[in-house]
Order: sequence, then C-alpha cells, then structure tokens
Amino acid sequence: MKTDLTDTTASKINKALVKARRAIGTPAVGMVLTLVIVTDEENAYDALKAAGDASREHPSRTLVVIKRVSRSPRDRTQSRLDAEVRVGADAGTGETVILRLHGEVVDHAQSVVLPLLLPDAPVVVWWPVNAPLDPANDPLGALAQRRVTDTYACEQPVKELAARADAYTPGDTDLSWTRITPWRSMLAAALDQVACEVQGVEVEGEEFNPSCELLAMWLADRLDVPVRRTRSAGPGLTAVRMDTDCGPIVLDRADGSLATLAIQGQPKRAVALKRRETAELIAEELRRLDPDDTYASALRYGVERLKQGNGGDAPAKGEGQAVPAPVESVAKGPAAEATAKAPVKRAAVK
Repeated sequence: MKTDLTDTTASKINKALVKARRAIGTPAVGMVLTLVIVTDEENAYDALKAAGDASREHPSRTLVVIKRVSRSPRDRTQSRLDAEVRVGADAGTGETVILRLHGEVVDHAQSVVLPLLLPDAPVVVWWPVNAPLDPANDPLGALAQRRVTDTYACEQPVKELAARADAYTPGDTDLSWTRITPWRSMLAAALDQVACEVQGVEVEGEEFNPSCELLAMWLADRLDVPVRRTRSAGPGLTAVRMDTDCGPIVLDRADGSLATLAIQGQPKRAVALKRRETAELIAEELRRLDPDDTYASALRYGVERLKQGNGGDAPAKGEGQAVPAPVESVAKGPAAEATAKAPVKRAAVK
C-alpha cells in the first residue's frame, strides 16, 4: 500500500503509517530497528532495494532522506516536505517512508526524522554515497547507535580511510570492511590449521580499492609482520599470500567467485568466496549494533602506514618488481584489544 503526501509534516506521516497498517490488517508494530538512508535521487532506488532485501532478515522502519537541490534562490527560501509512505508488500517486511526535503528544511533533516523513529528501538544511519567526514557529529548520525558509510563510493578511497580514522567514534563502520569478512574468516581458519610463524604477507587487488587496504591494515595489525600491497586487474581482492617458516599459505580468487586455498603439505581446496551484493552487506551490519573494535584497531593502525607512503603504491604484476613495504609497529590504543577472532603470529595446531 502506497500513500503520497505533498507539503506535509512528520505528524501527518505518522498518522498515514497508522492508517496504512490498519488498512492491511496489521495494527501492531513488529519492527526491530529504524534504518535511516541518507542519499540522493540517483542512488535512492538501489539503496532502497538493498534495504528492502535486508528487511527480510531485519524487519525495520526504513526512512529514506533525499535532499533535493533547489534551482533558484526563491526556491531555496521555501521549505517543503514531500513523503511517500509504503506499508505491506510494497515495503518488504517492514515500513518505508521516502522523505524529499526542499528548501531550508534540507539543513534540518534531523528535525524531520526524529519524530518518525521507532520508540525504544536502535537507530542505524547509512550513507550509500557522500558520507560526512565525521559521521558521529553529523546531525543525523548523532541520532544513531550505528553509522554505516562506504569508502568504495568515494573519489579518493585511501585518503578517505585516513579521514575515517581521525574522526572514528565507536559505532562507526564501513561496507568496505564488511566486504572482507569472508576473507578474514578464511585466513584465520587457515592459520588455525598450522603451527608456523608468519614472516610476511602480500595482499593483491585492484588499485584504490579500500577493502584491499583494510585487509592489509588488519593483517599488519594482528600479525605484526611486513605487509606488501600489490595491484592487479581485479575484480576486487584477488589474492593473499602469507610466507611462513613452514611454507606459503595462498588464498587466490581470480574470478571474483571461487577461490583456491593452498597450504604447504595439504591438498588445494576450492572455497566459495563470491563478491556479495549490497543487501547482504547491510544485513550483516544490522546483525550487530555494538562497536567494532577490530575495525577501529585496523583502521587506526593503517593510517600510520599510509602516512609513511606504504598505502598500495606497489606496481601491478608485469609492471616491475614490487618493493616490500614493511609496516612499522606503532603504539595501540584501547581499540587494539580486539575481542573478535583474528590470526596471531604463531597459530596453534588443532
């Protein structure tokens, strides 16, 4: 069921939600959180589709905030709020409200969103594009327990990672980090199978891909060994090679779908490591709303490496010999005491 409201208010939108729920026979509110999507017209459809797919796992009230650009000085002085309310089959398993802000109200989006938040439920804000440099201090970000950005959508992803580290606040996360969850799990499992000391690591992937940089930062932070970043044609991450005193461990994914895990003295194994859709990434982020200390530790450690000029400048294969870029040890803050499972320099035999 869809309801269009022109030049409306938050109070009228709430009344439209109640009326729509009663019309379809579900007066109770059975949602677990509020997901606020801040985007533009160009990216609104894709973001809303991803949120709708994720709502099958996390029923939520989705508020899409679209700040419309006024073309004339006169329009910029006239505030207007248009809304589209979707309930039932048109909104997945939750409720969706698309808010289009015009004029001066664009600078006060939080005053529109605040009355529409579900009471006593967590709030997650997601910026698919054009995320603020300091999400926690953004007026909308200040309403949320969890703030999701995506450095992959930025013009200069590596520099954006440095800015994210400087402004990090517990509750911040990034979809570029979420994309490497299967890689981190597979590498940790591989090191659990051997009792070897890791001596060096090479991370191979696309140039200017923040997921590659974050994986290199995480390995450098957790293993405290030299990490070399090399470029490839992609797609995304293509390989991780760990040199150990027992022989190499290689996780190679050339086609973006099926990977091969090779451990010295063991047969090669094919593992599913496909590139995931945005809906899967958002669904994973909504499963946990507590601060991600492992992400914070890797992000802060990596910024130091990037400042030293080791952030992914090694040439691609065929362009010359890549120069190893060891990561110097730096003092870690409380975030380095990560509780998540991560490989250690010497892995124990199971």
